[in-house]
Amino acid sequence: MTVDVEDYFHVAALAKVISPDQWEQWPSTVERNTRCLLDLFDTAQIKATFFILGWVAERYPHLVREINTRGHEIASHGYSHQLIYKQTPAIFREETIRSKQLIEDIAQVPVLGYRAASYSITRDSLWALDILAELGFTWDSSIFPVYHDRYGIPNSPTSPYQVETANGALIEFPLTTAKLFGYQMPAAGGGYFRLYPYALSRALFQRATNAGQTPAIFYLHPWEIDPDQPRVSGASLLSRFRHYNNLEKCLPRLQKLLKEFPFGTVSESLQSTAVLETTPVRLCTA
Repeated sequence: MTVDVEDYFHVAALAKVISPDQWEQWPSTVERNTRCLLDLFDTAQIKATFFILGWVAERYPHLVREINTRGHEIASHGYSHQLIYKQTPAIFREETIRSKQLIEDIAQVPVLGYRAASYSITRDSLWALDILAELGFTWDSSIFPVYHDRYGIPNSPTSPYQVETANGALIEFPLTTAKLFGYQMPAAGGGYFRLYPYALSRALFQRATNAGQTPAIFYLHPWEIDPDQPRVSGASLLSRFRHYNNLEKCLPRLQKLLKEFPFGTVSESLQSTAVLETTPVRLCTA
């Protein structure tokens, strides 16, 4: 179970109408919604991995500490939620160092895991994996093995594997997919969990996890359980559909899912299964 701790105004779907220099002008919901998830996980007696955006950690350090003291795993979601393939390696390195050090200083725990904003480690930004290994991350969960207009590395491995980087091996835990009629369908949660009928989400996740026996990734964002979040005008019809559709259904669906599948942190899942690719996979990072 993973949570990308960001606010509704950080998302790429709304980036054309809300620039980073306007973020402070929008009312934040990230504390309230993250605590709702924390309470839900306490009730379900599960621990999750929280990928915390540096921008959020800087403004709400008490939230970072609360996630940690409630027994969840702390990981990095970068600092500014920008698409990596639109950044330079130098900017990415600086932001990643900044976020990692910030979160570690607040939580007083090592941050070993990373997830890119909008899964933006693609074939155009594989150099980011070299930097992650250089900075001391031991695992990543940024690669979605699907076709998508904003992210994805189609035909990449669908189970945890080692990536050979210029700075050593890094474990990649890809976002979950399941084959349906020969097509690799996204099955990891998030917008797909809201847009698919629940029965389809459950069936895909059950297939991907071998009925709960094989580790897989589920993700969501705190804003996805909040149908009362401020509405942002000016975004495209597709962006509004992706962001707002079925927000009111996400929380009750999540409550169902927690009763039907066992969940834990990313590190617990990696420890419970052998990394399938014993020889590091080269994704042409050089």
